[in-house]
Amino acid sequence: MQSDCMTQTPAYDYDVLIIGAGSAGLAALRAVRRHTQRFALIDAGPGGTTCARVGCMPSKLLLEAAHAFHRRHQFEAFGLRGAAQLHADIPAVLQRVRAERDRFVAGVLQSTQDLGPRAITGRARILDPHTVEVDGQRRLTARSLVIATGSRPHVPEEWQALGARLLTTDTLFEQADLPPRMAVLGLGPLGTEMAQALAHLGIEVTAFHGEDHLAGLADPQVNAALVQSMSSSMQLQLGQLPELKAFDARAITIGAGDFSTQVDAVLAATGRRPAIQDLGLENLGLTLDERGLPDVDPYTLQLGQLSVFWAGDVNPDRALLHEAVDEGEIAGSNAVAEEPRAFARRTPLAITFTEPSVASIGLPYDAHWSDEVAIGGVDFAHQGRARAGLRNQGVLRLYANAHGGELLGAQLCAPAGEHLAHLLAWAIARRSTIADLLEMPFYHPVIEEGLRTALRDVQAHVHAPRDTPGPHYCEQSSLDCLD
Repeated sequence: MQSDCMTQTPAYDYDVLIIGAGSAGLAALRAVRRHTQRFALIDAGPGGTTCARVGCMPSKLLLEAAHAFHRRHQFEAFGLRGAAQLHADIPAVLQRVRAERDRFVAGVLQSTQDLGPRAITGRARILDPHTVEVDGQRRLTARSLVIATGSRPHVPEEWQALGARLLTTDTLFEQADLPPRMAVLGLGPLGTEMAQALAHLGIEVTAFHGEDHLAGLADPQVNAALVQSMSSSMQLQLGQLPELKAFDARAITIGAGDFSTQVDAVLAATGRRPAIQDLGLENLGLTLDERGLPDVDPYTLQLGQLSVFWAGDVNPDRALLHEAVDEGEIAGSNAVAEEPRAFARRTPLAITFTEPSVASIGLPYDAHWSDEVAIGGVDFAHQGRARAGLRNQGVLRLYANAHGGELLGAQLCAPAGEHLAHLLAWAIARRSTIADLLEMPFYHPVIEEGLRTALRDVQAHVHAPRDTPGPHYCEQSSLDCLD
């Protein structure tokens, strides 16, 4: 985006103050420094972003090791002998996770090394829409603020009595070893990933979730496929909140309804909350909701009519890295603009890196849809390439406008799901119809032939176009107006 740069205002110390050096804050920094050098980045540390330090990257490192080790169960079917001799050296697995994690963190830290005094270490508190206090001592002023303070793990108070035996994803990867029996509380996307990783590494896992649907899935057929996959390697307790019954030096007793089990440690994957404690949002003069959060324009990321912008995981509705980067770019661009601009948002895309992969793309499944939406899918049990690789489990479900066939959304629990999800997100972004996609080439034999089967299934329920359009996903555009 080529935006008119703000007129420098000597009355302020800076043009922009960015609070938070995570993925969103760093993206905002890149946008801001294209237009002005009068900025500062404030962060309390430790640096390195949630993704690189405790989120996306260390979790995927652990998953890769777990998936590799779990494949041993299929060796006999392939005619490969000796799998029973393999074992997982958990300390060595965790050591590699930390070593590779530290490489990613170092790369992030390097991106701010040239900032000099414009990189300020300390805890920021907002005093008014143009003033920030650092560590209760130093006051800084700016024409615009970007708030990108990220999120922190949330652990219900009753579980905190477990002390060091209660882990979160902020502490899991720092362990030198892991005990033989673990409970996982919460099966959202990250909890589902970590429960499967631990189980596939040979740890006896009992996973609890207060709902019946896992990993944010709404489609019952896709959710059933994920539940079946997860149940094959762990004990699942769904639909009831777990309770801490008792604990001593030997064991932790956890119950849910009539079920009870004993474990050695607990991983709390009970969600993350915006990191806004003592941030001073009340000093902005805006109405805050019951969570203490302000109302945010989703297209400008502006707070009210203030020159204050909000980006990243501090927004709990889009707590994903690619969304955080987009939001940082939008917030940073608007922070230096004379007037904020509205930006279209990308097609929603969320992936959980279990095996099979889980993904939600575009318009989410709604059990109350009428016949305006055509639904079809494929079961991978008999899909050729999936069977060849002993990966033939899972389903893909597609949702399209029944009048004309525009692809609206999809959910899946399927082999190569992370790649299928991208193809579908790109198709939705381009407002492709089912007929358009069936004109695309499909090689043989590939997993993508399963997608073609699902497309054909949906096409059977699509009617000819009509003058009055049915539902469509209206926020499909990418950030075309950004540099």
